[in-house]
Order: sequence, then C-alpha cells, then structure tokens
Amino acid sequence: MKRISRKTIHGFNLIPFNVMEENSDSLSKSNRSSTGSRDVLVCYTLPIDGASKLYLHQRVDNRADLNDFKICNGYKIDNTGLVCRWPTEDVLAYYCLSHADIFRSKKVIELGSGYGIAGLVIAAVTEALEVVISDGNPQVVDYIQRNISANSGAFGGTLVKPMILHWDQQEISDNSNTFDVIVASDCSFFKEFHKGLARTVKFLLKSKGPSEALFFSPKRGDSLDKFLVEIEKNGLHFSITEIYDTEVWRRHQGFICCNDDWPNYEKDHCYPLLVRIAF
Repeated sequence: MKRISRKTIHGFNLIPFNVMEENSDSLSKSNRSSTGSRDVLVCYTLPIDGASKLYLHQRVDNRADLNDFKICNGYKIDNTGLVCRWPTEDVLAYYCLSHADIFRSKKVIELGSGYGIAGLVIAAVTEALEVVISDGNPQVVDYIQRNISANSGAFGGTLVKPMILHWDQQEISDNSNTFDVIVASDCSFFKEFHKGLARTVKFLLKSKGPSEALFFSPKRGDSLDKFLVEIEKNGLHFSITEIYDTEVWRRHQGFICCNDDWPNYEKDHCYPLLVRIAF
C-alpha cells in the first residue's frame, strides 16, 4: 500500500501535530462521531512566536464508514473531508499563517474545509474580522463546530462560525458578494463539481473593492485546467504561481529527489499550485 498510494498522513508536515487522545478507553461519548467512529483530539503547534496551539477533533482511523457513503449519496457530496487532513490543506494553512496581512480586518470564508485547520489558523493569528468555515457535508460541519468551540479562546475579536455550503445550493442570498477573501485547498479535483464551485466563488466574492480567492490545487491531469475554464466562463480572472513560498518549495524539491516518507510523490498529483482568482 505504501508503494502504490500517493496519500500520506504527514504530507508536507509544515504544521507539527500530535494526538492528545488515542486510547479508546479514554474517549468520552462526546469524542465519538455520530457514525460511531472513534475520534481523537489532535494538537497542532503553529510555527510562530509563542508556539500557539490549536486543538481539532478528528477521526482516528483515517477511514470511511458505510454511513458516510449514504450521506454522500443523499447530499450529492464527497466524503474526502472526513478521511484525513490532506497535504494541500497543510500547505494552505501554512501559507495563511505566513501571510497574515492578507486577512487582517477582512471577511473570509474557507470552502470545502474538512476539519477546518486553515480556517482556524486564519481566525487565530490574522486578526480577520470574520471567518466562516464551510463544507457541503453535514458530518464535516459537525466537526467544524466542535473545533471552533474547542478553540474559542484563541480567536480574540474575530467572529468564527461554521456553515453547511453545497456548491450547487441556491439559498445563500444573505452571503451574496460578502467576502473579501475566499480560501480553498484541493477543491478542484472532482470535475462534476467545477461548474457549481466556480459559480459559488463568483457569488460569494465581493464584486466591488479589492477581493480575491486563493485556491491551492495540484494540476491532477487536466482537472485544474478544466476548473479554470469554468472560472473564465463566469467572468472571473486568474493567475497561477508555482513558487509562492520558499519552505514549501524546498520540501517539494526534497520529495522529488527522493524521500521515503512520500512514496510515488509526483509533482502533477501532489504539489499544489497557488491560483489567485478575482473579478
């Protein structure tokens, strides 16, 4: 499995973490998901002065339950946000941490957030005005709510809230042209979601004044290119940056050369490009 899988638990390992609770006997009922899967509390140590910490409830087994697929079919969504913290999410969180000025005094929304580490980093360290952490999977949003509650003391004056947001849903008029910054990681992989995702970006992004969406996505064959076609169809513009952070690029080059921590690492499949989208 290690030789054929491109997924890795550690990924770029830009934000160190350790499991606080992993013995099932020590887990209370509140630390079990609605599907019965065992959950753990994971401590992320942010690499900044003061060594700030964030605590996230996550699945312990890095696997899906049968009930997950029933919910996915019912809501026409995927369950990737429940499986693990994906490597591109790690890169997004690190980039937000290193570029806090982008978010200061801004209204921010994260799309397809999974457990929400990037949104929580923005809320904890950037002095954003408001951070909405969204996902289309109601199970994932339950985790987001728990993780917001677990870190409520870290947000200062920043308003932080979860949102169930399906990219094809129409009933989000209250959020029309609301956000200064949109962030997302690995959201362009599934081609069947491209049209809805592009429309959602246009709908949520402020059309007046400076605003932008920051997408971190590997090319994954032609999936990113096809998503950007939909972005242009919606009257939006984009730019792509390959080298956007020296540390991320250094680690990428290390995986390319040879690294047993990430078997079968491939640039096209694993290295996220920074896509900036705006009107």
